[in-house]
Amino acid sequence: MIVPKPAALVVNGVLASASIVVLFPLLWMLAASFMAPGEASTYPPPLVPAHPTLANYRELFAHAGMGRYLANSVLLAVAATALSLVFNVMAGYAFAKLRFRGREQLFRLMLGALVIPGQVAMVPLFLLLKHMGLVNTYGGVIVPALASIFGIFLVRQYALSIPDELLEAARIDGASEWKIFVAIVVPLLSPIIVTLAVFTLLGTWNDFMWPLIVLSDQNLYTLPVALASLSREHVQDNELMMAGAVLTTLPVLIVFLSLQRYYMQGLMMGAVKG
Repeated sequence: MIVPKPAALVVNGVLASASIVVLFPLLWMLAASFMAPGEASTYPPPLVPAHPTLANYRELFAHAGMGRYLANSVLLAVAATALSLVFNVMAGYAFAKLRFRGREQLFRLMLGALVIPGQVAMVPLFLLLKHMGLVNTYGGVIVPALASIFGIFLVRQYALSIPDELLEAARIDGASEWKIFVAIVVPLLSPIIVTLAVFTLLGTWNDFMWPLIVLSDQNLYTLPVALASLSREHVQDNELMMAGAVLTTLPVLIVFLSLQRYYMQGLMMGAVKG
C-alpha cells in the first residue's frame, strides 16, 4: 500500500479546496434554476431546491423567446468560427512558410497592434461597418472576427514546425501551392486548428459588447445580449435569471469538455514546437 506523502496531501487538499470555491457558484446557479419563484431570495439562500421545477425553463422558451436567441447564437458562433478558421489558418501558414516582400515587417506590425485595447477600435470599426451597410446585421458581427492577430500568431508559430523539405518535395512532384496547403499543411495543423476553433467559438458565443453595439433589432439578439435585456425586465426573478445563465453557459461548456483533449494537445504541442 502506497502512503501519500504529507506534501502531496497538502497540495491535493489545496487544489480540492480551490476547485470547490470555483465550482460552487456554478453549481448553485444550476440548483437555483430549478427553484420555485422567490425561493433563491430567502435568507439564508437554500443550496438545493426544495421542490425542483422546470417552470423557469418553460418560461424562458414560452414567453421570453430564448429559443430564438439560442438559435441566433448557434448560427453566429458556428459561422464566425468556420470563416475565422479559413482566414487565420491561411494567413498563419503564409506568414510561416511563404516568402513575400515585407513579410517580417508586416508581422511585427501586427504583433504591435496587440497592445491596443479592442475597445479603442470599436468606434472607428462601427463607423466603417455603417458605411458598408452592415450595422444591425450578422455580417457586422462576423466581419471583425474573420481574422484575429492572436489566431494568426497561434497558427504561424505552429506552422513553423512543418519541415521545409516536405513542402519542397511536394513542389518538385508538381503539386500546386493550394494542393500542398489542403493535402499536407491542413492535416498537420489539425491540433492547433481545433484549439483555435475552441478559442473562437467561446469568444464569439460569450461576446456581449460588440453584438450589443451592432445589433439593434431584438430579433437578432444573441443569448448574452438577450439575457442582459431580460434581467432589466425581471430584475427580481433570480431563479429565471439563473435558468437563463445555465442556458447560456451549458452549450459551450459541453463543447469545451468534449474537445478538451484536442484543445490541450494543440496548446502543448504548439508550446513545444514553437
